[in-house]
Amino acid sequence: MLSKDKSRSKPERAVPRRGNEGVRRVGGGRNARARMQARIQALAGDDTDEEDEADEPTAEMEPIDGKIGAKKRAKLEAKAERKTLREAEERLREDRKKRQEQEEEERKKELDRLEAERKKQEDEERRQREEKERQDYEEYLKIKAMFSVEEEGYEEGGGEEEEGNLLQAFINYIKMTKVVVLEDLAAHFKMKTQSVIDRIQELQEQGQLTGVVDDRGKFIYVSQEELEAVAKFVKQRGRVSITELAESSNQLINLNSSVNQAVPTES
Repeated sequence: MLSKDKSRSKPERAVPRRGNEGVRRVGGGRNARARMQARIQALAGDDTDEEDEADEPTAEMEPIDGKIGAKKRAKLEAKAERKTLREAEERLREDRKKRQEQEEEERKKELDRLEAERKKQEDEERRQREEKERQDYEEYLKIKAMFSVEEEGYEEGGGEEEEGNLLQAFINYIKMTKVVVLEDLAAHFKMKTQSVIDRIQELQEQGQLTGVVDDRGKFIYVSQEELEAVAKFVKQRGRVSITELAESSNQLINLNSSVNQAVPTES
């Protein structure tokens, strides 16, 4: 009885369940290998992401679904975001390039317009300059013609008496005309214009004529009495301005012509 109780009180040895344990070991090994492969792929993927993006900028992205891990998903999303950013930057570069080309074209058009305006202005200035030169030349010819030989004058013909009569007629004509155009005077007495000028200067030096030649080719005769009246006015006033002298001279000097009276021009 005692031996039976002792044997009955000993604990029974557990028999291992080899079937389930084998399943767990197989499953655990498979999971470990999967984790190891995923880690290797992750490490390899981190090194090759940039190369993949550079080598295949237009490659299709892998579809992101719920069957991949969170890390892979984040990596693909980052890659997609970089691609989107790269495409946006490319569009910005293209837009900037187009704007620069357009600005360059507009700048060239503006330069062409300014050049055309400058050339037009130069042409207009040249035309005006040529027109002025032409007018100046024509004026020169007119002035030259005033001193050209119109016809033979009294200097070349006649005797002493005839010459004296013509000289007196010359003086009388000037005195009566008061203001005479030198060219008209030369034509009236059939003289050269330069000869008329020389003769008037000689007569002034001799005291037979008094007056002035203005810048318009006119001789203004002033009698001795008129000169004395002007001198007296200046002496009385003491100091006279040019304006006052001009106004007083108009009153003191008679410029009215009496050429309508008979003046002999020939003997």
